[in-house]
Amino acid sequence: MFDNFTDLFSAPLTINWTLSFRCNFSCSHCYSRDEQVAELETADVKKIIDILVAKKIPFINFGGGEPLIREDLFVIAAYATAQGLNVSMNSNGSLLDESAATRLLKSGFKSVGISIDSADPALHDDFRNMPGSFEKAVAALRVLQNVGLKRTMSSVISRINFQHFHELLDLARRYEVAQVYLHNFKCSGRGFKNREDLDLTPAEWKTFYVEALRVKQQTHDLAISFDDPVISSLPGYDTDPLVNGSSCGKLSLNLRPNGDLTPCGFIPLTVGNILHDDFDEIWYNSPVLNQMRNKRAGGKCLDCGSYEACQGGCTARSYAVTGDFNQPDPHCWK
Repeated sequence: MFDNFTDLFSAPLTINWTLSFRCNFSCSHCYSRDEQVAELETADVKKIIDILVAKKIPFINFGGGEPLIREDLFVIAAYATAQGLNVSMNSNGSLLDESAATRLLKSGFKSVGISIDSADPALHDDFRNMPGSFEKAVAALRVLQNVGLKRTMSSVISRINFQHFHELLDLARRYEVAQVYLHNFKCSGRGFKNREDLDLTPAEWKTFYVEALRVKQQTHDLAISFDDPVISSLPGYDTDPLVNGSSCGKLSLNLRPNGDLTPCGFIPLTVGNILHDDFDEIWYNSPVLNQMRNKRAGGKCLDCGSYEACQGGCTARSYAVTGDFNQPDPHCWK
């Protein structure tokens, strides 16, 4: 374990919570669309919130699946908010009309992220395997804007958009989106099955990130965020992150619909169940989490001067492609 890791972080800062794997879309890159697991009742969800409060975990982000499929989402969010938790969510936008937006605001959501993967409606709809999904996502941004709820936009970078991400930023500006997340392609679930068609080559990833970091440095009206440690060797990268390498298992954990905890949604390794196992025992002593916090350089990382900063890149991607946390990120261009 890191010498000072658990002194600095006695619990994760964020729980990324999948309340349900159910979804009305069938996206080409989805990590969870083919998953099925029992869902907890509202009472057990509230018990989990009590645990998170006791552990002083400040942030919950609901993902999925589509969070709005859970009819008790508003009740759950209001319960968490009443106890001081900061609640956000990510949605495909299809179920988010003005009534839902108002209920999200009243139940205490701090922000809502809408997934849009191309400013070209046809490309977005094809990527999401859902005709009309672009118009519904844009309509969701509009109603969130109308009710005054903070909006973010999430875009998974892939072959359909890596040369046109500027257009996504322009779309975000149109609806006064506060922040755009340009997510790396994870290669998990359906993303693994479709990666030859959708993923970029390492050289293309470098070209994309060099340009995206340049744009980020020159952009002042919109926050642009990345979640890919492989970029740490490039000019313009934030050189003072809270942790080096992947943040999963260090700053965040993932909750599945049945209460199982995993390091992140893209690493399907259960480290315990939050309702049945001691949280501190999981957080401090899980062999899986401690392996991820103490990765060892393997392959070409052995001779790389950037390893200390990037820690081999995205752990989820390395594990998905090689089955080994310590292998180099397959996106790495070095």
